[in-house]
Amino acid sequence: MSKSFDVVVIGGGPGGYVAAIRASQLGLSVALIEKYQRLGGTCLNVGCIPSKALLKSTEHYHQAHTEFSKHGIEVEGLKINMPQMIQRKREVVEQITGGVDFLIEKNNIQRFVGMGKLTGKNSVEVNGESLEAKNIIIATGSKPTPLRGLDFDKKRIISSTEALEIDALPKDMVIIGAGVIGLEMGSVWARLGVKVTIVEYGKTVLPGMDKHVQRQMQKSMKELGVEFVFGCGVNGGEVKKDRVYLTGKGASDDKEYSFEADYCLVAIGRRPYTDTLGLDNAGVEMDERGFVKIDDHWRTNVSNIYAIGDVVGGLMLAHKAEEEGIAAAEVIAGKPGHVNYNAIPGVVYTHPEVAVVGKTEEQLKEAGIPFNVGKFNFAANGRAVASNEAVGFVKIIAHKETDEILGAHMIGPNVSEMIQEMSLALEYKAASEDVGITSHAHPTLSEAVKEAALACTKRAIHAI
Repeated sequence: MSKSFDVVVIGGGPGGYVAAIRASQLGLSVALIEKYQRLGGTCLNVGCIPSKALLKSTEHYHQAHTEFSKHGIEVEGLKINMPQMIQRKREVVEQITGGVDFLIEKNNIQRFVGMGKLTGKNSVEVNGESLEAKNIIIATGSKPTPLRGLDFDKKRIISSTEALEIDALPKDMVIIGAGVIGLEMGSVWARLGVKVTIVEYGKTVLPGMDKHVQRQMQKSMKELGVEFVFGCGVNGGEVKKDRVYLTGKGASDDKEYSFEADYCLVAIGRRPYTDTLGLDNAGVEMDERGFVKIDDHWRTNVSNIYAIGDVVGGLMLAHKAEEEGIAAAEVIAGKPGHVNYNAIPGVVYTHPEVAVVGKTEEQLKEAGIPFNVGKFNFAANGRAVASNEAVGFVKIIAHKETDEILGAHMIGPNVSEMIQEMSLALEYKAASEDVGITSHAHPTLSEAVKEAALACTKRAIHAI
């Protein structure tokens, strides 16, 4: 006899396990299916959390190597212990995923380890067992996109997953793609003295972001020792004697390129994971790129089947998936559900950090929306100068007529935390004046947000 649930969630990543918890809080019986033993999906296991652990470790080393002497701290015998660095990363992952296990048990969610497959619009099979479901939430996430003509061998031609497990310092590395993953992984290895070359088909780093953020990030990465090759498409490669040999061609001409390194990290994006999911068995539709199609309430074309997170496209961010998971669970329970996609921040955890939310100048110009820009440099912020981290700025964009904040773009120290104030401002349609007249503690980095807000109406006090 099959087990019956109000909600069956397929996928135990940030979107899936959060959806399961929220559904349980709302009084629904819930089953959670995850193919791996550990919950948390890509983010907790091979993405957000382990990469941030390594980024922090390498940041400490880099600061000790290049910055401590400025503070009067002399360090002798500084060296890198890669196995210990990787071991610490694993311990962080185990701690966080263990916490998720506890939450699932605490909320009385029945967990199944195995591959979940739709066998109908109300049935899911896992390990040969059939589960009956009034509602189904698909939260299977995404996987790295391979480059045509350059398949992953997971040894020398690698994705971010394998890049997080390298336990011996390479001599050099080629990274294909100058997006978020490429820059973060490039930062990790460049800080440790690895020669890093980033090859990008386009003309700039962080495509689609604010142009001033792009320029500063490229400058900062170059100062770290990273080399960039723009306008080049890698079209092939091979591994010989533990070295990767790549070939490429100019995006706008026939110029030939060649690269050689210990590793090639392919970071050109991610694609939805729908393999073996059995969408056809339930009649669930996908778009031309393979993403599951949904309406404004996260429903697929099958009314009791929902989809959230990377598998539906849009911003491929863990916190976006979490918000969608909560919203979908609430819709199933008869509540409205809410996600304001314009107020979802994006962060790049390099050094300096990048944090953005809302619209860029380019997007507003294209839409014909009039706006004012307020910008404040960290070079004029006391806390940033005292910390020797005065690179970067805060930029706020507000509607020229209503003063409503439309976007914020930051690059500098701790902006990953500072962006939350701007997300809140966008969620509640605050004006730049609202932020500008709000007292910010002194001396703090957040004063740069206040000054940028004041600068929207040419009222900045400490602007140089």
